[in-house]
Amino acid sequence: MRTLAQVTEATGFEVLEHLEAEAQVPAVAGLQAQGDLFIIPAGKATATHYERGSAVPAAGVAVIETIGGGHEHRLFAGQPGTAFWQPASGGGQDIGVLECTGPAYVLHPEHGAAGIAPGAYVLRRQREQADVERLVAD
Repeated sequence: MRTLAQVTEATGFEVLEHLEAEAQVPAVAGLQAQGDLFIIPAGKATATHYERGSAVPAAGVAVIETIGGGHEHRLFAGQPGTAFWQPASGGGQDIGVLECTGPAYVLHPEHGAAGIAPGAYVLRRQREQADVERLVAD
């Protein structure tokens, strides 16, 4: 299991200094949330609706980009060639599908790292109901 310091050093992604650098980042196979991002285990039926994505590059992939002063959520493979990302089309809550054969990580400057165990996952935006339904900006 890697620490936050090890994950940030390996990826070059910076998180805020107040986060505990020696905190363990377990690779979790279950449902996770990181701010406005949900990491949802996908059954084979869900994953087969998508073509296998492209290998996640060393620089990572912004799965939620910076909007209105917020921070991005960036996906990284734990090792090259072990994580594949297929963006969703349609502009809804689903961002895309991640398939990984080794641990993968989503990093966010304020939230640190979420470790993802090998498997298939749907990454989804959180939405809120106010005057109108909208996606949450983190």
